[in-house]
Amino acid sequence: MSDTHAQTVSYVRDTMLPETSPPSSQVGAVRWLRENLFSSVTNALLTLISIYVVYYVISHIGPWMVGGIWDAGSLAECREIRNATLGTDASVACWAVLGDRWHQLLFGFYPSDLYWRPILALIVFGGGIAPIMFDKVPRKTLILSALAPFVCFWLLWGGSIWLPISAALGFVVGYIAYGLISKSLGSLAGMIAAIVLPLIYWLMISGPLYGALHNAAPIGIEFVESRAFGGFMLSVVIGLSAIVLSLPLGILLALARQSDLFIIKTSAVVFIEVIRGVPLIVWLFTAQLLLNYFLPPGTNFDLTLRVIIMVTLFASAYIAEVVRGGLAALPKGQYEGADSLGLSYWQSMQLIVLPQALKISIPGIVNTFIGLFKDTTLVVFIGLADPIGFSNLIRASTDWNGIYWELFIFIGAMFFLFCFSMGRYSLYLENKLQRENR
Repeated sequence: MSDTHAQTVSYVRDTMLPETSPPSSQVGAVRWLRENLFSSVTNALLTLISIYVVYYVISHIGPWMVGGIWDAGSLAECREIRNATLGTDASVACWAVLGDRWHQLLFGFYPSDLYWRPILALIVFGGGIAPIMFDKVPRKTLILSALAPFVCFWLLWGGSIWLPISAALGFVVGYIAYGLISKSLGSLAGMIAAIVLPLIYWLMISGPLYGALHNAAPIGIEFVESRAFGGFMLSVVIGLSAIVLSLPLGILLALARQSDLFIIKTSAVVFIEVIRGVPLIVWLFTAQLLLNYFLPPGTNFDLTLRVIIMVTLFASAYIAEVVRGGLAALPKGQYEGADSLGLSYWQSMQLIVLPQALKISIPGIVNTFIGLFKDTTLVVFIGLADPIGFSNLIRASTDWNGIYWELFIFIGAMFFLFCFSMGRYSLYLENKLQRENR
């Protein structure tokens, strides 16, 4: 039977074929092009149209940008160089304005011999936020995260070193008060003490303590007024300060809005709805014109600090709603599981609820931060010289009157660099958390 069957089989393979490379259409760039750009007739047409549009834009803008003039002292001199080299009808960028006024676009009226201070402050800020953003950074460096805000403040504004030290002691008072009172009276009493006692310290003790320390040991660096701040330094100071401060405040507001305590919940709802219901520009005018009316007579509260406070409050209202969405997205079983473990409210929030809610809220939080950083340009309407404001000042001078695109392209590129970096970090964090949960 087997012999008969063997004779009917025309071919039986007794060896394996040698390995061969896959078809070129199924690997590498060719496969990527087929799947992403030419997967269908419609996709192919859209790809060709897009390629043409990109080519058209680059072919017209590219020569204007690449062949720009970098060495000139004014727009008139740029035009003279263009006429002599390219002809009167040539279209070419005058990048010389950036070489002439880059320091104002970046630092405003900050003293040129003190540029090292905002640069060092930015480095200190990066070192302080690194342990929070990346888990591979040693946890011991969190001490730098705690000190960075006060060091940056001192480097930017200068003055006596005892001012940031006396302000930092208020947080030490709150930390000690929370640790002592929460053990005896509970977490809620500890939280109230951690808020009330530092406020009392800052209002009643911090000022006299600062004066006494400064008189005893007048240590400090040259003071720089806030009106000297400008350009991207001003946008970075306002934007990063508001980002850092609004996140914890927004989380607290989100928790307060979900609280079972009527007064706390109502206060949070009123605050969030009022802040979100009014445009940011109105709050900036409020910070400029009206905030002094609510302060004690004779108080001279710095305008930049007032703007930081208003922008922080505005951003915290949006962050609160984003975090509340993350809290609402969690299954009820997560809350019940925390209760079944016997955890207190703050323990369950810290260990179970908030980590998951914040993970869900990452895209919305980063989107709010990006919008907030771009909205710092609105301070131009209250007299602060942000990059847009300085572009107006530069164009108002006789040397550069009539120049537009070069300044706006540079400003747009700088904002894109900051915002794109925040977006990429958001994607990195999302991917990292997804891998850890697999």
